[in-house]
Amino acid sequence: MIGSLRGRLAAKQAPGIIVECAGIGYAVETPMSTFLELPAIGSEVFIHTHMLVRDDAHLLFGFSTESERHLFRSLLKVSGVGAKMGLAILSAMTVADFERYVRLEDSAMLVKIPGVGKKTADRLIIEMRDKVDKASAHIAVTGSARVSGDSRSEAVDALISLGYKPAEVKHLLAQIDTKEKSAEDIIRLALRQVVN
Repeated sequence: MIGSLRGRLAAKQAPGIIVECAGIGYAVETPMSTFLELPAIGSEVFIHTHMLVRDDAHLLFGFSTESERHLFRSLLKVSGVGAKMGLAILSAMTVADFERYVRLEDSAMLVKIPGVGKKTADRLIIEMRDKVDKASAHIAVTGSARVSGDSRSEAVDALISLGYKPAEVKHLLAQIDTKEKSAEDIIRLALRQVVN
């Protein structure tokens, strides 16, 4: 799987771009939120990617932030929502706005997205509610929606998946100097506090 690309922005024509890495041009589809933040053609660019493998194609989608990619992946798991609708949602609103509408069960705002009808909006609210709450909890503990791949973030995910509540994780990590420590070390130190 291709998790990210760093290279020269060789071309851009909404919603697609081509990122050239070591002589290979990767065709990537992006939501407008990402597309509008792209630098000029010829500049270096870094994007988080999601690769979708189908019988008839291998598709690569790119996002400027980890939170956008995370939401896109979550949307793909909702029945009736495909990649095209996922991009439409991210193009129409920010991650924070989408999460707020789901939390408030505001289907009227969701149906304004191209391709999203009343039934789909209701399904998004029902199926995304728990995922939105978990994402918000993760952000509350890490302090950022853009944290990606660092040791503290990995440790937070692991501790929450072990069943600790976000508030408990935040309290445990507050007692630890997490700088320059691996995720494994942070988890070990956090669990040692629970035992002691």
